[in-house]
Amino acid sequence: MAAFLEQTFFHYALLSFYLLGPPTFIVLRFFQFPYGKHNRVGWGPTISPPLAWFIMESPSISLPLILFPSGQHSTNPKALALMSPFLLHYFHRTIVYPLRIYQSTSQQNTKTTIGFPLLLAVNGFLTQALNTYLQVRWVSHYKSDYDSDGGLFWWKFFGGLVVFLWGMRINMWADTALLVLKRESGGYKVPRGGWFEVVTCPNYLGEIVEWLGWAVMTWSWGGFGFFLYTCSNLVPRACASHKWYLEKFGEDYPKNRKAVIPFIV
Repeated sequence: MAAFLEQTFFHYALLSFYLLGPPTFIVLRFFQFPYGKHNRVGWGPTISPPLAWFIMESPSISLPLILFPSGQHSTNPKALALMSPFLLHYFHRTIVYPLRIYQSTSQQNTKTTIGFPLLLAVNGFLTQALNTYLQVRWVSHYKSDYDSDGGLFWWKFFGGLVVFLWGMRINMWADTALLVLKRESGGYKVPRGGWFEVVTCPNYLGEIVEWLGWAVMTWSWGGFGFFLYTCSNLVPRACASHKWYLEKFGEDYPKNRKAVIPFIV
């Protein structure tokens, strides 16, 4: 009975994750969450950006430690291999990235740091908890074809892993470039070089590519749903950031850049 109830909960959680995508995309086409360059007052108490990122992403580290050992595939080498890229990304996003933000802001010429709305941090925490639950339970428990897919597992795994690591490299490179630029200039400047010559937000491009690779690796509705939700969240924000740069820097901003998808969007 308990297993049936948990499986029912998993299916409804997966359905809700798909239902979140379209309204998220529509809302973000007209309205941006107030953090980073889109920050504005009126959203209640704020906390430091490094702490906010840690809070938002922490379920992706804590929940696997709780959920993975209880899965029926918890000792399967394939399941362990499949979970590793997810944990690699979120170890960086939960631990390393907030520390880098803290170090960067402490070294800026300006002494003021814009706070991150606590309300958004809590919302991010809940969304990430839902996503992590779906990914971990699928990999560790509900995926049933580890030994019956005719050897396709490793083809999908390594093919998706190449895409995932490529996206992670783009994402980390862009994050580093933005942190360095902001630290050196004490504010926002026009990013130059590398992927910035093609798109305004290569950090978002890299993350989209990562979760496309994850969808291929897991070959699951959960993985594909995560990829779609990532697009619904990051593509509108990238478009808003592109518009922000054009308005702020005018003729000094390269007109041939797209927002996030090279030569397309």
